[in-house]
Amino acid sequence: MRTSEIKITIGLDEGNIPEQITWQATDTGNKPEHTKAFLLGVWDEKERTMMNINLWNKFMEVPEMKLFAIQLIGGVHDLILRATGDEKMAEVIATANHKLVDMFMEEFKPLMNGEEQAPNN
Repeated sequence: MRTSEIKITIGLDEGNIPEQITWQATDTGNKPEHTKAFLLGVWDEKERTMMNINLWNKFMEVPEMKLFAIQLIGGVHDLILRATGDEKMAEVIATANHKLVDMFMEEFKPLMNGEEQAPNN
């Protein structure tokens, strides 16, 4: 059996707040890549529950975090559709995600056009 490894390294500041996050994978040449956030979900088959780790660095801005969350939800849509074939459940997720995209665009369209600063919410 072939194996592959993914390594995530977190650099913390003096207050133990993530300041730098890098990841590297054997299948991508093991070159460290910088990121501002990641989510790791692991299924515990015995307990039938998910354990997740959500980390983001202190430099990630609110619009980036909201966009990251929207894209995560889009990924859940794809996961449900591919893994289970449940089109009804996938459609519910897609509908909710489209509403979130609309909200994001309404809130951050001026920012995306370079017209103003991001709101602090």
